[in-house]
Amino acid sequence: MTTADVPNPVAVEQYLLDLQDRLCAALAEADGGGEFREDAWQRANGGGGRSRVLEDGALFEKGGVNFSHVHGDALPATASASRPELAGRGFQAMGVSLVMHPHNPYVPTSHMNVRFFIAEKAGCAPVWWFGGGFDLTPYYGFDEDVRHWHRNARTACAGFGTEDEDAEALHARLKHACDRYFHLKHRDEPRGVGGVFFDDLNAWGFARSFAFMRSVAEHYLPGYLPLLARRRDTPYGQRERDFQCYRRGRYVEFNLVYDRGTLFGLQSGGRTESILMSLPPQVSWRYDWQPEPGSPEARLYEHYLVPRDWLAESD
Repeated sequence: MTTADVPNPVAVEQYLLDLQDRLCAALAEADGGGEFREDAWQRANGGGGRSRVLEDGALFEKGGVNFSHVHGDALPATASASRPELAGRGFQAMGVSLVMHPHNPYVPTSHMNVRFFIAEKAGCAPVWWFGGGFDLTPYYGFDEDVRHWHRNARTACAGFGTEDEDAEALHARLKHACDRYFHLKHRDEPRGVGGVFFDDLNAWGFARSFAFMRSVAEHYLPGYLPLLARRRDTPYGQRERDFQCYRRGRYVEFNLVYDRGTLFGLQSGGRTESILMSLPPQVSWRYDWQPEPGSPEARLYEHYLVPRDWLAESD
C-alpha cells in the first residue's frame, strides 16, 4: 500500500469543512436575501458538528448544510448487525449533508451528501469506505432541467472508469443505484428524478475513492444553480403551493423511514435537530388524493416519476 492509499481521516475532515463553507457561500448568494446561521454542537459520546440553516430567504424557504464528525469506541448494535466485522471496533463517521427547499414550487428541492466512515481495531487493518451522491425532487418538472441534472451527474463520473467498467457504465450503475435507493417501497414510487448514489466505496483504494467523492461534491452546484436561475421567477398560486406541500410529504416519509443517514444519526446518539434538518417547514398529507387526469400535477407522476434514460433523449 502506498502512502497515498493509507486512509487519512484528517484530510477528509479538512476537505469537508471547506466544502461546507463554499456551499453555504454559493447558496446564500443564489438566495439573494437569506443567510445561514451556524449552530455548533458536541456529541456526548464523541465528536460534534456544525449545522448551518437558512430560513425564510428570498428563494429558499428552508435549507441546511450540515457537517458532522462523530466517533466512539463501538458502533451501536443496530449499525453493526449487517456488518459483524465492525463489532468491537472504534469508529469515525464524517460527512456533509445538504437539503434545499425553495419557496417556489417550480424550483425543485435538491439533496447532496458525501461521507466517510472508518472503523479501527488494534492489530487489524482498518475497515473504511466513502459514500454519497445527489438527487433532485421536482414538483413541476421540465425536461431540459432533468437532462441538465443527469448530464452533470455523468460529468462527475468522467475519468473514473476502470478496465472492467468505463465511466459511462459507472454512471449508469450509480444512476440505477440512486433510483433504487430513493424509492418509497410502501408507495411504490420514486422520491424524485434521481441523480447518482454510491456507498461502501473502497475497491479503488483511498486516494482514488477520495477523489471520486470530491468529484461528486464539486458537481452539485453546477447541477443545481442553473435550475434556480431558470425557475425562481416562475409565477405560481395556491394550487401549486398545495401540491408542493403534498409532495413534500413523500420527502418526509422517505427520510424518516428509509434514509440511512437519518437512521444512523439517531441510533448513534447524534444531535436530533441537525439530523432532522432535512425536513421541510410546510408539509401536508391528503387521504387517498389523486391528481386530476391531464393536469400538470398528473404529469409529474406520468412523465417524471417513472424510470427513464434521460441522457438518451434529445432537447
